[in-house]
Amino acid sequence: MIKVDGLRKNFGEFCALDGVDMHVPKGAVYGLVGPNGAGKTTLLRHIMGIYRQDSGKVLVQGSPVFEHPEVKQDMIFISDDLFYFQQANTLEMKKFYRGIYPSFDEGLFERLREAFQNIDVKCRIRKLSKGMQKQVSFWLALCCSPKILILDEPVDGLDPVMRRQVWNLIFTQKRENGTTILVSSHNLRELEDVCDHVGIMHRGRVQIERSLKELQGSVCKIQTAFQQGAPMLPEHIQVLHMANTGRVYTLIIRGDSKQARAEMEKLHPLFVDILPLSLEEIFIYEMGGADYAVQEILL
Repeated sequence: MIKVDGLRKNFGEFCALDGVDMHVPKGAVYGLVGPNGAGKTTLLRHIMGIYRQDSGKVLVQGSPVFEHPEVKQDMIFISDDLFYFQQANTLEMKKFYRGIYPSFDEGLFERLREAFQNIDVKCRIRKLSKGMQKQVSFWLALCCSPKILILDEPVDGLDPVMRRQVWNLIFTQKRENGTTILVSSHNLRELEDVCDHVGIMHRGRVQIERSLKELQGSVCKIQTAFQQGAPMLPEHIQVLHMANTGRVYTLIIRGDSKQARAEMEKLHPLFVDILPLSLEEIFIYEMGGADYAVQEILL
């Protein structure tokens, strides 16, 4: 559905994207994560055809998106930096969207009034709160029935109830239309609940790209204890992080959890437990290998 191959983009002497390769399968919910300045928003803007690449390819449904504006009729981008016409209200922006997107569903707009009933559709959007402006963007975007929905920090500024409401609406449309969703967010806990594929960006490249299941299977968390303290671990056990409280050790190990347990049991521990590993923990320890470890700072 979306294929990025060797994408490079410089802004003056600054290299924002340094040979990005990425593939978003059709119908996937792809979570794009990475530290600030990794290039996530720049990448999304290339996929939407807002920026033109210096080199490389950006294909959407098999077509170069920048060179084929008609491809954008099947795509909606909700940016963290919202834009509306200065004097426009929701009804006026609806007319604008309807003129751009042939698939705009007027009936759906009316049906969604109940979900966004706190929005005064005749009030200028710029006078609404940030959260309400974000709600308007989702309301209009969903009515376009896009084949591809691209989201940059999508629910930032929304209260917990509205966050859940918005995600429910997004996934209802996904089920009905097979929408492909690409979402960039720092809220890794939330991404863990909604994504089936994950790409981790760092320094202008996608360092890791896997299904969430594969990613969770590539790193494991083990808690164990030994009678006389931790013994020397075999060299083939790749420990990404280790901490202890007394005789109880918590280890983050690269590799399959079953194999890691078997190796640990050879050392005759008092016990060995496999603990669930969150996407946030995977991100921290995977990026630790790319000079992005959490540093201990003495104050």
